[in-house]
Amino acid sequence: MPQLLTLSRAARLVGVTRGAIQKKIQNGELSTFEGQLKVTELLRAYPETQIDDTHMLERVKQIKTAATFTRPRDHESALPSTDVLIARLIKLGKELIEVKSAFKRQNELLKTTSNKLAELEDDSLHQWLKAEIQQHPKLDPAAQLLANDTVLGIIAAQVKIIPSGHEFFVEGKDSILQAALRAGLAINYGCESGNCGACKARIVSGEVQAIRNYDYVFTDLEKQMNYQLLCSCTAITDLTIEAAEAHNPEDIPLQQIDTKVKKLAQLNDELLLLRLQTPRTNTLRFLAGQYATLQFDNTEIQAFIASCPCDGRNLEFHLNSKYNKFFDLNQTVKLEGPHGDFVLQENSKRPTLFITDDQGFPPIKSLIEHVIASDNEIINHLYWISQEKIEHYQHNLCRSWVDALDDFKYTATETINQVVTDYPDLSNFEVYIAGSENLISAAAKVLTNKYHIAKLRGNK
Repeated sequence: MPQLLTLSRAARLVGVTRGAIQKKIQNGELSTFEGQLKVTELLRAYPETQIDDTHMLERVKQIKTAATFTRPRDHESALPSTDVLIARLIKLGKELIEVKSAFKRQNELLKTTSNKLAELEDDSLHQWLKAEIQQHPKLDPAAQLLANDTVLGIIAAQVKIIPSGHEFFVEGKDSILQAALRAGLAINYGCESGNCGACKARIVSGEVQAIRNYDYVFTDLEKQMNYQLLCSCTAITDLTIEAAEAHNPEDIPLQQIDTKVKKLAQLNDELLLLRLQTPRTNTLRFLAGQYATLQFDNTEIQAFIASCPCDGRNLEFHLNSKYNKFFDLNQTVKLEGPHGDFVLQENSKRPTLFITDDQGFPPIKSLIEHVIASDNEIINHLYWISQEKIEHYQHNLCRSWVDALDDFKYTATETINQVVTDYPDLSNFEVYIAGSENLISAAAKVLTNKYHIAKLRGNK
């Protein structure tokens, strides 16, 4: 039986994204066995892998940290709690005992075979086997990679969701729910405090450990079927769970939340950055590209959410500067949402083009940050259309995405015609357009294929 790794674990071990592994599979550079990768295949495709490089397992995390806003954790350590570490080491110890027992049995069989061969008249086979037993084999690269995989299993447990097949890692002191959200998955949840039961899921295989008390009461049938609250437990071992996920806007309920103003900053002369924070027990569930209704001082506006759904507590908006006078730090803003269907086509395997201008960037930013959180390595190209000679207000952020991501492209141009020049045939692309009426009108004249347009044009 070949030694196998899941795609997510293989990607971490060689220091690339899961999407990069998938692209090599699609291109025929890697072959899979029952949906997994052989260790020998992985090393063949990535011969430059530095087995002893202790930083390689952190590369994917560094990419995300450099490219997206990350909410502060309640803890600084990337290691699990002491109880979880002990449980994982106990599990590893049991596996080690099993391996040692099997090795001892094999060794005894070899000695028995050697003794029987010694009784034969032809001594050549006996001498060969004796010499082979006395040799000390060198640790080959595949074995070293598997050793690193064992270390990874102590630091982070892998979770697979069925029926979607999505995978993610549980790191540090995160709950399973927190880890899923950080990975960009639209998994069902509500209060995040163990009261509502919305995040309950069936543990199909693996072991979990409770990390907080909860008030939700499981039925006897749910207990028998091994249901757990994902917000209140973490993974001891690798898991397979059966959990509900949102795949389209209709899967997410409309929510009303009282938020607090946590940050106000001028992005440029015309735009204001507003960051709202929800209560810990009532974060916003939304899909990247959606918008919300904000109510404050007898005023109501609709604004696209400019942040990633992986952080439903800290919500970013880019508003017209005229609204600056309406806000103060820690002011309460009533939020209703999410609204809109300007969301990613999750099942599409086609490369993606994003087209925007100053007015349309917030939903595009949310979409791109979701792509990054999801480890989607399908080629993405962002076009920022602006006739201004100076750099636009988020130029540095766009440049950071290019620096951090291998297959991300960014072009600032004065005309949407540049898109057609670069990609004469757009039939095999997903195209997302958000911006002013002028941009939408120009796109309709130039682009002939089907594309996705933000339904809300922004705030004037």
